[in-house]
Amino acid sequence: MATKSKSGLGARTWIVIWVAGLAGQLAWNIENQWFNTFVYGRIGAVPWIITAMVAVSAIVTTFSTFLSGTWSDRMGKRKPFIVWGYILWGIFTIVFGLVDLFATGSLAGNIVALGVMVIVADALMSFFGSLGNDAGFNPHLTDITTPENRGPLGAVIAVQPVLATIIGTLIGGMIIDAVGYFAFFLIMGAFVILVGIYCMWAVKDSPMLIPNVDEKGFWHQFAQAFNFKLLWKNKLLLIVLCIFAMFFISFNIYFPYMTIYFIHSLGYDTGLAGIWLGIGLVIAIPFTLIAGKFINKQKFVPVLIVALIMNIVGLGIICITGALSGTGVAMTAVVVLGVIFVGGGYMCIYQALMIWCKNLYPESQRGQLEGVRLVFYVLVPMISGPVIAEPIVENLGIYIEQMEQNGAIQPGYTPSWHLFLIAACVALLTLIPIMWAWLYQKKHPESQYISTEAEQSIEA
Repeated sequence: MATKSKSGLGARTWIVIWVAGLAGQLAWNIENQWFNTFVYGRIGAVPWIITAMVAVSAIVTTFSTFLSGTWSDRMGKRKPFIVWGYILWGIFTIVFGLVDLFATGSLAGNIVALGVMVIVADALMSFFGSLGNDAGFNPHLTDITTPENRGPLGAVIAVQPVLATIIGTLIGGMIIDAVGYFAFFLIMGAFVILVGIYCMWAVKDSPMLIPNVDEKGFWHQFAQAFNFKLLWKNKLLLIVLCIFAMFFISFNIYFPYMTIYFIHSLGYDTGLAGIWLGIGLVIAIPFTLIAGKFINKQKFVPVLIVALIMNIVGLGIICITGALSGTGVAMTAVVVLGVIFVGGGYMCIYQALMIWCKNLYPESQRGQLEGVRLVFYVLVPMISGPVIAEPIVENLGIYIEQMEQNGAIQPGYTPSWHLFLIAACVALLTLIPIMWAWLYQKKHPESQYISTEAEQSIEA
């Protein structure tokens, strides 16, 4: 018999959670961090490519999750989606790397052609990544846990993106410096493929998971995910999703440019930028353990308020770098301190919101509702954030000139500290839906978990 931890999950299950979860976050980190630096490093300092790439990726990711989540709910299976999603995710990460061969070869300096290529390649990767991670792995985590043991899971979920950022930044910087972008995407893609093959053996669907088939057909069931009456009947879930949307609009203003800012605006080399970012995030990890204790007691609103203040303070600290010069001790101290607060706040907010949502999902629609969550967590923020950021970078950014592979000079702009200031102002607006949630819970204390009656009401 498998050994059970205090959470009630076996050792094998925890290994799957760590291996598949960390691999998925590492793959997303590659997309969110290194795809953007690839654009600046290989194509040019062109913000519109990043805006388009992030927006198209958000649309594809959300559509894929709705489509695959509906399919997964109907089948009553998550495993095939996890396995084949991860394998294809890895394959198309490698395909994205092929763009580097064109960027340094026949299409060097052709910004429009290369921009279209990276947007399409990123969209393909996002489609299969969402199939494996968002429509497969995330609902699987909900299937195998309960509200009582999701506190430890929440801490793991919050830490994994940070570890992925640290690993991806440090290892990625070393690989790219040593052998280039194509080798980096090849290695990381192969790793994700191997994890998909591992899941073929290791993942076991929950025995409680049963098919949820709409007799009117797949597309009728698919359309039900867009029936927002479902959310209106579960108002607390709607409010929590609004918190997701507001905070992650702020996040997507600065995060796609964060490593670019450290490298191209402050002057750190790729490896050193990764080290300082990694150190700050490692120091911030214990905050998730503290938050987990409060989350286990359903203290979501206090956790969110404290974490939001931390995040805003961190963004303010990073703004101070605009008054400093060079990459000396003072600059590095400000950078690391800012990352600690930004990272700690982000991790705790993500941790609290993920667990809160899982507590509120109707059992029969967990796959579909991952798609609904992605509308608020991915689609709206990843379109809105970069759209807000692009004119800030172009009008308040730092002008630079880059030498292209064909010898031409490519002018462009990198972000300035103003980007982080505006992101902090937008983050402050997150207090509105947080207070809305607090007032709603105070008036409806029974709404913390979704009840059987509420689920039947939603299904009706």
